[in-house]
Amino acid sequence: MKNKKEAEDVVSGTFTWVIDNFSKLKTDNHYSDVFTIGGFKWRILIRPKGLHDPEPDVVDQLSMYLGVADASTLIPGWARYTHFSFTLVNQLDSSKSKIKQTQGIAKGFKEERREWGYKSFMPLCELYDCSAGYLVNDICIIEAKVEVFVNIGEQGSTVNATLESTKKERKGQESSNMTSVQAADSSPAPKTPSFERKPPFLGTPSSEKVCNELTGELMEFMGLGKIEKAFVPLLEEVCSLHPSLIKCLHKRNRKVSECAFTALGELLHFLKTTRVKDMTEDACVRLQSLWEDVEMFRFDLAWLEPHVHSALDKKKFLERARRVKRLREDVDILDSEKKRRSAALAVTEADLEVAKRDLAKEEEGFAETDMDRELGYGMPSPNYRILC
Repeated sequence: MKNKKEAEDVVSGTFTWVIDNFSKLKTDNHYSDVFTIGGFKWRILIRPKGLHDPEPDVVDQLSMYLGVADASTLIPGWARYTHFSFTLVNQLDSSKSKIKQTQGIAKGFKEERREWGYKSFMPLCELYDCSAGYLVNDICIIEAKVEVFVNIGEQGSTVNATLESTKKERKGQESSNMTSVQAADSSPAPKTPSFERKPPFLGTPSSEKVCNELTGELMEFMGLGKIEKAFVPLLEEVCSLHPSLIKCLHKRNRKVSECAFTALGELLHFLKTTRVKDMTEDACVRLQSLWEDVEMFRFDLAWLEPHVHSALDKKKFLERARRVKRLREDVDILDSEKKRRSAALAVTEADLEVAKRDLAKEEEGFAETDMDRELGYGMPSPNYRILC
C-alpha cells in the first residue's frame, strides 16, 4: 500500500478493454473508449493488422500504444509523465498472458509525442492461433495499467516541450521496439555510439570506472533506488560534489528517485562517452531531450548547465570545422593546379625562346615575295605586239 507521500506523487489505475469480433476489425487504427487515470484522459490504440513497415521485425506484428485522448484541447506546452504496462490476456491460461511494461525514466507525453507504445507487441500469427488462448470466441482482452506522476512535469513547468525526444532504451531495461507513434513509421532512432577514448568531463579518477556499454544491470544507489550500474560511479561523483542533488529528492518516494537519478545518469553518461566529433544533429537532439528529462525533476543544475550548452554548441563548431576543412581542401587543390600550370608555363616559355632563335636564323637573308604572283613560263604578255 502506498504511503501518503507516494500517493501524492503517483496515481495509478487499470483499464480493461474487451474487443468483440476482433478478426472482423476493418480499420488499420482501432481506439478504445476514453478512460481517466490521475485526472488525465487516456485511450489505447491498436493496429490489428500490423504496420506496413519495411523493417522485417515489425511486419505482421500487433502494435499497441497508450495515447493522450484530449491532446487537441490542451494548452500549449502541456506534458504528462507516466509508467505504464500492457497485458494481452491469455483467456485459457493467465500465466501465459503477454505483458510489456516501461522501465527506467517515465515516458513523456507532449504535443509532439502524444502516444507511446510498441511497434511489435506480438506476432499476428501467434495472436490468431486458436489454441494459444489470446482470441477466444473472437474476443480479445487488453489491460492497461497507468502510473501518472502528478507532481512533476505539470502544465507550465520548466519542461520545454518544443523538441521531440527520440530515445533508444537501455539494453535489458526495456523492449528495443518501444517508440512513439510518430516514430513508429520511420526509421528507428540511432543507437548511442560507444567509443574507445573518453573525453574528460568532471576530471576525477572515479570517472574512469564508467563503462562505455550499458549492460542493463541494476545497482542500489545510496538507498534511493536501483540504477543502471554504469551510471552509479558518475552519480556518486556528482552527488559528492553537489549534495543538493540528494537533498531535493530525499523526501520523494523511491520510484520518483529512481526515475530522477536514471535520467541524470543517462545525461552524465552521454556527456562522458560522447566525443566532440560525434555531436551530429541526431546527437544534439538526443542531448537536448536528456537535458529536458533531467530538468523536470527540478534538480539544482546550475553546475551542469554550462557543460550541456557547451556540448550543444559543438554542432555549430563542427559545421564550421567542416567548412574550414572543405575550404582548405579547395585551397590545396587550387595551389596544386597553380603549381602544375606554373611548371607548364615555364616549359612553354622555354620552348618559346627556342622557337624565337630558330626563327631569327631562318629570317637571315630571306627575301619576301608576292605569294599570289604567277609563276609564268616565258611567253610574251597578251598586250605585246609584233611589228612587221
